[in-house]
Amino acid sequence: MASPKSSPNDQPFLTDIKTLRERARKHIEEGAVTPGYRADRKVVVKLLNEALATELVCILRYKRHYFMAEGIYADAARAEFLQHANEEQMHADRIAARIVQLGGEPDFNPEGLLTRSHAEYAEGKDLIDMIKEDLVAERIAIDSYGEMIRYVGDRDPTTRRLLEDILAQEEEHADDLASLLVKLKV
Repeated sequence: MASPKSSPNDQPFLTDIKTLRERARKHIEEGAVTPGYRADRKVVVKLLNEALATELVCILRYKRHYFMAEGIYADAARAEFLQHANEEQMHADRIAARIVQLGGEPDFNPEGLLTRSHAEYAEGKDLIDMIKEDLVAERIAIDSYGEMIRYVGDRDPTTRRLLEDILAQEEEHADDLASLLVKLKV
């Protein structure tokens, strides 16, 4: 078997197989979290639970807007609202799964949901107001996910990738809503 590759300062960057095997057998009850995990798990779980609350609030707001949309452009807006609600649900599910992988508990408790969420639950008084409120929430999510990604950095690559995937979709949502506002000539 080939020896581990070396870094420029001649230190191997791959742990030898024997050590990897020994470490894997220790604390197996921690599942996917190995001694190589470098982030503060409690902080990451807290951040993810805040992201989960944000997604849940967004789902509820989008669903309300879907059912309450009225007017000549309501069909186009409804389609966006429903698609975004469904995608936010997928985000929430992925976040909850990651929290469990990290040994935490996803917080679905409706009590305090709005205080844990970064986004607000704004009903909107008409179609344009609903779209604007959704766009504001997406912009909040974009900033929040960007900050979480920078915090996690390379200490938790799996969580970082999850957050990056969600961020990309939140940016698409913001673009969709901004385009919808332009179509409504606002």
